[in-house]
Amino acid sequence: MKIAMLSPVAWRTPPRHYGPWELVTSLLTEELVNLGIDITLFATGDSLTAGTLDAVCPQGYEENPEVNAKVSECLHISNCFEKADRFDIIHNQFDFLPLTYSSFVSTPIVTTIHGFSSPSILPVYEKYNRRSHYVSISMSDRSPRLSYAANIYHGIDLSRFTFAENPSRDYLLFYGRFHPDKGAKEAIAIAQRAELPLKMAGIIQDRSYFESFIQPAIDRGVAEYLGSVGAESRDQLLGNALALLHPINFNEPFGLSVVEAMATGTPVIAINRGSMPELIDHGITGYLAGSAEEAADFIPEIKKIDRTVCRKTVEERFSAKRMAADYLALYKQILA
Repeated sequence: MKIAMLSPVAWRTPPRHYGPWELVTSLLTEELVNLGIDITLFATGDSLTAGTLDAVCPQGYEENPEVNAKVSECLHISNCFEKADRFDIIHNQFDFLPLTYSSFVSTPIVTTIHGFSSPSILPVYEKYNRRSHYVSISMSDRSPRLSYAANIYHGIDLSRFTFAENPSRDYLLFYGRFHPDKGAKEAIAIAQRAELPLKMAGIIQDRSYFESFIQPAIDRGVAEYLGSVGAESRDQLLGNALALLHPINFNEPFGLSVVEAMATGTPVIAINRGSMPELIDHGITGYLAGSAEEAADFIPEIKKIDRTVCRKTVEERFSAKRMAADYLALYKQILA
Protein backbone atom coordinates (compact mmCIF):
# COMPACT_ATOMS: atom_id res chain seq x y z
CA MET A 1 0.00 0.00 0.00
CA LYS A 2 1.39 3.40 -1.04
CA ILE A 3 -0.09 6.49 0.57
CA ALA A 4 0.43 10.14 -0.35
CA MET A 5 -0.02 12.19 2.82
CA LEU A 6 -0.81 15.79 1.89
CA SER A 7 0.04 18.10 4.80
CA PRO A 8 -0.64 21.85 5.02
CA VAL A 9 2.30 24.15 4.35
CA ALA A 10 1.59 26.95 6.81
CA TRP A 11 4.10 25.42 9.21
CA ARG A 12 6.69 22.66 9.21
CA THR A 13 5.45 19.07 9.67
CA PRO A 14 5.72 18.48 12.61
CA PRO A 15 5.47 22.09 13.77
CA ARG A 16 8.15 23.71 15.89
CA HIS A 17 5.55 25.19 18.25
CA TYR A 18 2.09 25.86 16.76
CA GLY A 19 0.41 23.99 13.90
CA PRO A 20 -2.27 21.49 15.00
CA TRP A 21 -3.04 20.16 11.52
CA GLU A 22 0.63 19.66 10.80
CA LEU A 23 1.07 17.96 14.17
CA VAL A 24 -1.74 15.45 13.59
CA THR A 25 -0.49 14.78 10.06
CA SER A 26 2.99 14.07 11.38
CA LEU A 27 1.78 11.77 14.17
CA LEU A 28 -0.35 9.77 11.72
CA THR A 29 2.42 9.58 9.14
CA GLU A 30 5.04 8.29 11.56
CA GLU A 31 2.72 5.71 13.11
CA LEU A 32 1.78 4.40 9.66
CA VAL A 33 5.46 4.17 8.75
CA ASN A 34 5.99 2.17 11.96
CA LEU A 35 3.25 -0.19 10.74
CA GLY A 36 5.20 -0.79 7.55
CA ILE A 37 3.10 1.41 5.24
CA ASP A 38 4.89 3.15 2.37
CA ILE A 39 4.17 6.83 3.03
CA THR A 40 5.24 9.84 0.99
CA LEU A 41 4.72 13.00 3.00
CA PHE A 42 4.00 16.07 0.89
CA ALA A 43 5.00 18.93 3.18
CA THR A 44 7.52 21.77 3.53
CA GLY A 45 11.15 21.06 2.71
CA ASP A 46 12.25 21.42 6.32
CA SER A 47 9.73 18.80 7.51
CA LEU A 48 10.83 15.67 9.37
CA THR A 49 9.65 12.15 8.60
CA ALA A 50 10.77 8.53 8.61
CA GLY A 51 8.85 8.16 5.35
CA THR A 52 9.68 9.77 2.01
CA LEU A 53 9.51 13.57 1.94
CA ASP A 54 8.38 15.31 -1.24
CA ALA A 55 8.53 19.10 -1.10
CA VAL A 56 8.38 22.08 -3.42
CA CYS A 57 7.99 24.69 -0.66
CA PRO A 58 11.22 25.15 1.35
CA GLN A 59 9.44 26.33 4.50
CA GLY A 60 6.03 27.25 5.87
CA TYR A 61 4.55 30.53 4.72
CA GLU A 62 3.67 31.46 8.33
CA GLU A 63 7.38 31.24 9.14
CA ASN A 64 8.55 33.43 6.26
CA PRO A 65 6.61 36.66 5.60
CA GLU A 66 8.19 36.95 2.14
CA VAL A 67 6.44 33.78 0.92
CA ASN A 68 3.13 34.13 -0.95
CA ALA A 69 0.75 31.73 0.81
CA LYS A 70 -1.53 31.07 -2.17
CA VAL A 71 1.38 30.43 -4.52
CA SER A 72 2.88 27.97 -2.02
CA GLU A 73 -0.44 26.17 -1.62
CA CYS A 74 -1.04 25.84 -5.36
CA LEU A 75 2.46 24.59 -6.12
CA HIS A 76 2.30 22.18 -3.19
CA ILE A 77 -1.10 20.67 -3.95
CA SER A 78 -0.45 20.36 -7.69
CA ASN A 79 2.85 18.61 -6.98
CA CYS A 80 0.98 15.90 -5.11
CA PHE A 81 -1.88 15.46 -7.59
CA GLU A 82 0.42 15.38 -10.61
CA LYS A 83 1.94 12.25 -9.04
CA ALA A 84 -1.40 10.69 -8.08
CA ASP A 85 -0.97 7.56 -10.23
CA ARG A 86 2.02 6.54 -8.09
CA PHE A 87 -0.19 6.02 -5.03
CA ASP A 88 -3.05 3.81 -3.90
CA ILE A 89 -4.61 6.60 -1.84
CA ILE A 90 -4.11 10.34 -1.40
CA HIS A 91 -4.85 11.41 2.16
CA ASN A 92 -5.76 15.10 2.14
CA GLN A 93 -5.11 16.92 5.43
CA PHE A 94 -5.22 20.28 3.69
CA ASP A 95 -8.86 21.40 3.92
CA PHE A 96 -11.05 22.04 0.88
CA LEU A 97 -8.66 23.37 -1.82
CA PRO A 98 -7.22 19.96 -2.86
CA LEU A 99 -10.77 18.73 -3.52
CA THR A 100 -10.88 21.00 -6.58
CA TYR A 101 -8.10 18.85 -8.10
CA SER A 102 -9.78 15.54 -7.31
CA SER A 103 -11.80 15.08 -10.51
CA PHE A 104 -8.60 15.06 -12.55
CA VAL A 105 -7.23 11.89 -10.92
CA SER A 106 -8.51 8.35 -10.46
CA THR A 107 -6.69 7.72 -7.18
CA PRO A 108 -9.07 7.42 -4.19
CA ILE A 109 -8.92 10.40 -1.85
CA VAL A 110 -9.45 10.51 1.91
CA THR A 111 -10.08 13.97 3.34
CA THR A 112 -9.82 14.63 7.06
CA ILE A 113 -12.02 17.63 7.79
CA HIS A 114 -10.28 19.50 10.60
CA GLY A 115 -13.27 21.74 11.17
CA PHE A 116 -15.13 24.31 9.09
CA SER A 117 -13.56 27.74 9.28
CA SER A 118 -16.79 29.19 7.89
CA PRO A 119 -20.08 27.92 6.40
CA SER A 120 -18.93 29.60 3.18
CA ILE A 121 -16.53 26.72 2.43
CA LEU A 122 -19.25 24.07 2.52
CA PRO A 123 -20.16 24.35 -1.19
CA VAL A 124 -16.75 22.93 -2.11
CA TYR A 125 -17.22 19.96 0.22
CA GLU A 126 -20.73 19.46 -1.15
CA LYS A 127 -19.56 19.49 -4.77
CA TYR A 128 -17.02 16.71 -4.11
CA ASN A 129 -19.11 14.84 -1.56
CA ARG A 130 -18.95 11.55 -3.51
CA ARG A 131 -15.47 12.11 -4.91
CA SER A 132 -13.62 12.03 -1.58
CA HIS A 133 -14.04 9.88 1.51
CA TYR A 134 -14.66 12.39 4.31
CA VAL A 135 -13.47 11.77 7.87
CA SER A 136 -14.80 13.84 10.77
CA ILE A 137 -12.65 14.40 13.86
CA SER A 138 -15.67 14.50 16.18
CA MET A 139 -19.34 13.71 15.77
CA SER A 140 -20.18 17.26 16.83
CA ASP A 141 -18.33 18.69 13.83
CA ARG A 142 -20.30 16.82 11.17
CA SER A 143 -22.39 18.70 8.63
CA PRO A 144 -25.76 17.17 7.76
CA ARG A 145 -25.07 18.24 4.17
CA LEU A 146 -22.16 15.82 3.79
CA SER A 147 -21.58 12.07 3.78
CA TYR A 148 -18.82 10.59 5.93
CA ALA A 149 -16.74 7.45 5.63
CA ALA A 150 -15.70 7.48 9.30
CA ASN A 151 -15.28 9.47 12.48
CA ILE A 152 -11.69 9.20 13.72
CA TYR A 153 -10.58 11.10 16.80
CA HIS A 154 -7.11 12.62 16.83
CA GLY A 155 -4.39 10.82 18.75
CA ILE A 156 -1.25 12.04 20.52
CA ASP A 157 2.22 10.61 21.11
CA LEU A 158 1.88 9.36 24.68
CA SER A 159 5.65 9.06 25.09
CA ARG A 160 5.85 12.87 25.05
CA PHE A 161 3.47 13.32 27.99
CA THR A 162 4.57 12.10 31.40
CA PHE A 163 1.99 11.01 33.92
CA ALA A 164 2.53 13.27 36.94
CA GLU A 165 1.92 11.18 40.06
CA ASN A 166 2.73 13.95 42.55
CA PRO A 167 2.01 17.27 40.84
CA SER A 168 2.35 20.60 42.61
CA ARG A 169 -1.27 21.52 41.68
CA ASP A 170 -0.83 25.07 42.94
CA TYR A 171 -1.97 26.87 39.78
CA LEU A 172 -4.57 26.81 37.01
CA LEU A 173 -3.47 26.68 33.39
CA PHE A 174 -4.62 28.20 30.11
CA TYR A 175 -2.82 26.55 27.20
CA GLY A 176 -3.80 27.57 23.67
CA ARG A 177 -3.75 30.34 21.11
CA PHE A 178 -4.70 33.81 22.31
CA HIS A 179 -7.86 34.49 20.34
CA PRO A 180 -11.42 35.25 21.48
CA ASP A 181 -12.51 31.74 20.39
CA LYS A 182 -10.25 30.08 22.95
CA GLY A 183 -11.45 32.04 25.97
CA ALA A 184 -8.22 33.35 27.50
CA LYS A 185 -10.13 36.32 28.94
CA GLU A 186 -12.64 33.94 30.52
CA ALA A 187 -9.81 31.83 31.97
CA ILE A 188 -8.55 34.92 33.79
CA ALA A 189 -12.03 35.56 35.20
CA ILE A 190 -12.29 31.94 36.37
CA ALA A 191 -8.91 32.07 38.12
CA GLN A 192 -9.78 35.36 39.82
CA ARG A 193 -13.12 33.98 41.04
CA ALA A 194 -11.32 30.90 42.38
CA GLU A 195 -8.55 33.05 43.89
CA LEU A 196 -5.85 30.86 42.33
CA PRO A 197 -2.75 31.71 40.28
CA LEU A 198 -3.10 31.34 36.50
CA LYS A 199 -0.31 30.42 34.12
CA MET A 200 -0.90 31.04 30.42
CA ALA A 201 0.98 29.67 27.40
CA GLY A 202 0.48 29.76 23.65
CA ILE A 203 0.93 31.86 20.54
CA ILE A 204 -0.61 35.32 20.31
CA GLN A 205 -2.92 35.01 17.31
CA ASP A 206 -4.94 38.15 17.94
CA ARG A 207 -2.60 40.93 19.13
CA SER A 208 -5.30 43.50 19.88
CA TYR A 209 -7.27 40.97 21.94
CA PHE A 210 -4.14 40.09 23.90
CA GLU A 211 -3.25 43.72 24.58
CA SER A 212 -6.81 44.65 25.56
CA PHE A 213 -7.74 41.75 27.82
CA ILE A 214 -4.67 39.65 28.70
CA GLN A 215 -1.80 42.10 29.11
CA PRO A 216 -3.59 44.14 31.84
CA ALA A 217 -4.06 40.97 33.90
CA ILE A 218 -0.39 40.13 33.46
CA ASP A 219 0.60 43.65 34.50
CA ARG A 220 -1.53 43.33 37.66
CA GLY A 221 0.06 40.00 38.53
CA VAL A 222 -3.24 38.16 38.10
CA ALA A 223 -1.79 35.94 35.36
CA GLU A 224 1.64 34.86 34.22
CA TYR A 225 2.35 34.60 30.48
CA LEU A 226 5.00 32.03 29.51
CA GLY A 227 4.97 32.40 25.72
CA SER A 228 4.87 29.49 23.33
CA VAL A 229 6.50 26.72 25.34
CA GLY A 230 8.53 23.80 23.99
CA ALA A 231 7.74 20.11 24.46
CA GLU A 232 9.62 19.61 27.74
CA SER A 233 8.23 22.75 29.38
CA ARG A 234 4.76 21.88 28.10
CA ASP A 235 4.93 18.44 29.71
CA GLN A 236 5.81 19.89 33.12
CA LEU A 237 3.37 22.78 32.78
CA LEU A 238 0.43 20.50 32.00
CA GLY A 239 1.36 17.86 34.53
CA ASN A 240 1.70 20.18 37.51
CA ALA A 241 -1.50 22.15 36.98
CA LEU A 242 -4.50 21.74 39.24
CA ALA A 243 -6.65 21.87 36.11
CA LEU A 244 -6.53 22.98 32.51
CA LEU A 245 -9.07 25.73 31.85
CA HIS A 246 -10.67 25.47 28.42
CA PRO A 247 -13.46 28.09 28.39
CA ILE A 248 -14.00 28.12 24.62
CA ASN A 249 -16.36 30.52 22.86
CA PHE A 250 -16.90 28.40 19.74
CA ASN A 251 -17.88 24.86 18.82
CA GLU A 252 -14.40 23.40 18.79
CA PRO A 253 -14.04 20.41 16.42
CA PHE A 254 -11.43 18.78 18.67
CA GLY A 255 -9.16 19.94 21.49
CA LEU A 256 -5.62 18.58 21.40
CA SER A 257 -4.65 20.48 24.55
CA VAL A 258 -7.55 18.82 26.40
CA VAL A 259 -6.25 15.36 25.54
CA GLU A 260 -2.64 16.38 26.22
CA ALA A 261 -3.52 17.64 29.71
CA MET A 262 -5.38 14.42 30.55
CA ALA A 263 -2.38 12.40 29.32
CA THR A 264 -0.35 13.93 32.17
CA GLY A 265 -3.18 13.17 34.58
CA THR A 266 -4.48 16.73 34.75
CA PRO A 267 -8.28 17.09 34.56
CA VAL A 268 -9.94 19.71 32.36
CA ILE A 269 -12.69 22.23 33.07
CA ALA A 270 -14.24 23.22 29.76
CA ILE A 271 -17.26 25.04 28.43
CA ASN A 272 -19.71 22.45 27.18
CA ARG A 273 -19.52 23.21 23.45
CA GLY A 274 -18.48 21.38 20.31
CA SER A 275 -16.49 18.21 20.88
CA MET A 276 -15.94 18.75 24.60
CA PRO A 277 -18.51 16.14 25.79
CA GLU A 278 -16.87 13.62 23.44
CA LEU A 279 -13.45 14.20 25.03
CA ILE A 280 -14.31 14.85 28.68
CA ASP A 281 -16.33 12.54 30.91
CA HIS A 282 -18.11 14.94 33.27
CA GLY A 283 -17.09 14.26 36.88
CA ILE A 284 -14.61 11.57 35.80
CA THR A 285 -11.89 13.25 33.72
CA GLY A 286 -13.02 16.83 34.27
CA TYR A 287 -16.07 19.06 34.26
CA LEU A 288 -18.30 20.52 31.56
CA ALA A 289 -19.66 23.95 32.42
CA GLY A 290 -22.31 26.15 30.90
CA SER A 291 -20.49 29.40 31.71
CA ALA A 292 -17.26 30.80 33.14
CA GLU A 293 -19.02 31.31 36.48
CA GLU A 294 -20.07 27.68 36.62
CA ALA A 295 -16.56 26.60 35.57
CA ALA A 296 -15.15 28.43 38.60
CA ASP A 297 -17.65 26.68 40.85
CA PHE A 298 -16.23 23.31 39.77
CA ILE A 299 -12.68 24.12 40.89
CA PRO A 300 -13.21 23.07 44.55
CA GLU A 301 -14.30 19.67 43.19
CA ILE A 302 -11.30 19.13 40.94
CA LYS A 303 -9.18 17.15 43.41
CA LYS A 304 -11.89 14.50 43.49
CA ILE A 305 -10.88 13.53 39.95
CA ASP A 306 -8.70 10.41 39.77
CA ARG A 307 -5.65 11.43 37.74
CA THR A 308 -4.91 7.81 36.76
CA VAL A 309 -8.32 7.62 35.08
CA CYS A 310 -7.47 10.71 33.03
CA ARG A 311 -4.28 9.05 31.78
CA LYS A 312 -5.96 5.71 31.13
CA THR A 313 -8.70 7.39 29.11
CA VAL A 314 -6.15 8.92 26.77
CA GLU A 315 -4.25 5.65 26.45
CA GLU A 316 -7.42 3.84 25.45
CA ARG A 317 -9.13 6.46 23.27
CA PHE A 318 -6.70 9.13 22.10
CA SER A 319 -3.33 7.56 21.27
CA ALA A 320 -1.60 8.06 17.93
CA LYS A 321 -1.41 4.27 17.57
CA ARG A 322 -5.20 4.00 17.81
CA MET A 323 -5.59 6.83 15.30
CA ALA A 324 -3.25 5.14 12.82
CA ALA A 325 -5.02 1.79 13.20
CA ASP A 326 -8.37 3.45 12.49
CA TYR A 327 -7.09 5.15 9.35
CA LEU A 328 -5.39 1.99 8.14
CA ALA A 329 -8.68 0.11 8.50
CA LEU A 330 -10.37 2.83 6.45
CA TYR A 331 -7.72 2.67 3.71
CA LYS A 332 -8.17 -1.09 3.44
CA GLN A 333 -11.94 -0.74 3.33
CA ILE A 334 -11.69 1.77 0.48
CA LEU A 335 -9.22 -0.30 -1.53
CA ALA A 336 -11.33 -3.44 -1.03
